[in-house]
Amino acid sequence: MLNRNINLTVVTRLLVIAMLAASMSPLRAQVYEYVPETGDTPLFASHSLLSVTIRAPLTTLMQERPDEEYLNGTFSLTTENGDERLFQLKLRTRGKYRREKRHCDFAPIRLNFRVDDVFNSILAGQDKLKLVTHCKTRNYHYEQLVLREYLAYRILNLLTDESYRVRLMKINYIDTEGGKPTTKLGFVLEDDDHVAARNNMGPIKTGDIQAGDLDRGQQSLIDIFQYMIGNTEYSLFIAEPDDDCCHNSDLMSATGTAPYTPLAYDFDFSGLVNAPYAEPNPRYRLRHVRQRYYKGLCGNNDLLPETIQRFIDRKEATYELVRELELLDMKSRKHVVSYLNLFYKRISDPKSVRLRLEYKCKDKP
Repeated sequence: MLNRNINLTVVTRLLVIAMLAASMSPLRAQVYEYVPETGDTPLFASHSLLSVTIRAPLTTLMQERPDEEYLNGTFSLTTENGDERLFQLKLRTRGKYRREKRHCDFAPIRLNFRVDDVFNSILAGQDKLKLVTHCKTRNYHYEQLVLREYLAYRILNLLTDESYRVRLMKINYIDTEGGKPTTKLGFVLEDDDHVAARNNMGPIKTGDIQAGDLDRGQQSLIDIFQYMIGNTEYSLFIAEPDDDCCHNSDLMSATGTAPYTPLAYDFDFSGLVNAPYAEPNPRYRLRHVRQRYYKGLCGNNDLLPETIQRFIDRKEATYELVRELELLDMKSRKHVVSYLNLFYKRISDPKSVRLRLEYKCKDKP
C-alpha cells in the first residue's frame, strides 16, 4: 500500500510538471506581428538595448561609400528567448554631411532587409532602416553623441506621437574583408510609412511649401522643440536642392493635401548633442551650436501658451528619460541636464518667453 501511494505521488508530480511546461511553452514561442493598418512594429515596441551583429564588407563600404548600390551582408541578433536569428542583409551608406570622409570615418548606413525573411521576428514589417552610427571609431566620446541624439528623438516622442520612434542597439561590426571587429552603439529610425500609418496619415513628397500649408499646432511644437535642443539646421518649408521638402523634416497628411504635418529628424547639429564637427548656421550669427535661436513664425504666437504648457507637463518625464539612460557617462549627463535646465527656466518665465520667443519670431519662413 505504501509503495502504491509513493507511485501515485510521483505520477502526480510528473503530471504537474508536464502541465506547467505546456502552459509556459507559448511564452517561449513568442509571436512577432506587424500590423500594416496601424504601423505598429515589434522593433519599436520596446526601448531595451538590442544586441546585434552586422557581417559585411565594411572596408569597401567605408572606402567607396555607395549611396545607391547595395553590398551583401548578414544581420543577426539574440531574441528575448535566447534564440539566435540570422537575416540576409543589403547595406549602403547614406546621409550627406556625416557620409563625407572628412567628417566621419564610419558613415551612417541604410539597412535593407527582405520582408519575407524577417516574418515573425522582431524585425517583422521592416524593409529599409536608417542606422545612425558612431562617426568616429577610435574616439569613445562619439558614442556619447549617439546617445544624446537618441535622447532628442525620445524626448520628441514624449511630446507627440507624430514623430519618429527609435531603437538603441549595441552593434558588433564584423568586417568580412579582414578589418578589425568593433562594437559600437547606434540606433535605427522608424520608417516614414510606419509613423504615418500610426497617425492615420500617409507620407507626402512635394517641393517647397508655404506657412499656411502646415498644421499650426505641430509647427509650433516642432519650433519650440528645436529651440529646446538648440537646433537651427532645419526648415519646415524649404527643400534641399534636388530633394523633397523639407530640410531635415518630412511631411505627412491624412488627406494627401494641406495642411501637412511635419516630422523632424537629424539632430546631430543641435546644442544638446554638441558634436565637435557641428558648426552654427552662419545665417543666424550664432557663436556656437549651444546658443539657442527661435525660428517660429509670428503667426503662431497665439499658440505659444498651449505649446509651452505641453513641454512643462512633460518636464519630469523628460528628466526621467535622462536618468534611465544608464549608458550616458557623467560628462554627457551633466551637459544634457544643464542644457535642459536652462530651457525650462526660460519657458517658465513669462518675461523670458516674450523676449526670447514672442519678440524673436519670424514674419515669414
